[in-house]
Parts: sequence; C-alpha cells; structure tokens
Amino acid sequence: MKSAHIHLRALEPEDIDFLYRWENDPAVWNVSNTITPYSKFILQKYIETSHLSIFETKQIRFVIVHSTTDRPIGAIDLFDFDPYNRRAGIGILIHEEKERRQGYASEALKLILQYGFHTLDLHQLYCNVNPENTASMRLFLKHGFVPTGTKKEWVRIQNRWQDEILLQRIYKEEDE
Repeated sequence: MKSAHIHLRALEPEDIDFLYRWENDPAVWNVSNTITPYSKFILQKYIETSHLSIFETKQIRFVIVHSTTDRPIGAIDLFDFDPYNRRAGIGILIHEEKERRQGYASEALKLILQYGFHTLDLHQLYCNVNPENTASMRLFLKHGFVPTGTKKEWVRIQNRWQDEILLQRIYKEEDE
C-alpha cells in the first residue's frame, strides 16, 4: 500500500531493533495502554507470528515507511478484529517528534481505511483518544471519525485520571 510520501509494509525480522525501541519507550506507553517493557525475545516471537492471518490473530501491524529514505517512521495497527460484526480498532504511531505533523499519519490512515473497508470488508473502524492528544483528535476527525462517547477517568497517567474519547468511522457508499 503506497501513497505520495509513505508506504505500508509487513513486519520483517530486521525490524526488531526499532520495534524494541518503540515498544519500550515510556513516552509512548500512554497511547498504547502499556506499562511493561517488552523483551527482544517476545518481540522476535511477535514478528515470527506476524505472517498469520488477521482472522486468526485478530490483529495486524503495518510498518509506516518513508518512501524516499525507505526508513521506518511508525506503525499502524488494526486490533480487536471482529469479522462477524465487521469492525476493528485502529492505532497509529509516528515515533520521532521530528517526523510528526508532516502528513505521514494522515497518509497511513487513508491507506488503512482503504484496506479495512475494501480488503477486509469492515463496516466500521474505531479508536480511543485522550482528549488532550489534540493532534490525534484532529487526525481522526479529518478522516471522518466521529466522537461517540467519553469514558470518564478511564486511564491513569502519572497518578492523574484522564478521560478517553471513543471515535468511530462507519463505512459509507461514498468511501468507494
């Protein structure tokens, strides 16, 4: 899957080093609902099983790669895949601050919407966003996601409770 500045690809064995760095970055744990570091062994096992079907694992991760430099800059995931109800959650990460606000996340989201709606035949995608994460809120709103609920005091970040907004994108015929 390609766009003007990025492409999405499957995980490769050589991705272990940046995946280890990303998954063990406490600054990212707020958005990934993680508080435990991952070992290289566990991440290697994850990479080894990443070829399995989304219908089996209920998730899939794509690496976001800068098209010019061929350098990984982030990841986009579909998770909680529910083929019966035709829905999945979506998560996105552009890891380095200098790579953010360059339009890469928007391009990746557009590609994954196409993949979800047309390849997987999903009816809807959803995401959960901290309302203080204004960049993510803008990104998802720009791509047609609609806030449908607030989970009050849902996550604890540095001993402070924060809400989480549920946003949904329902497939429409104009998505053709």
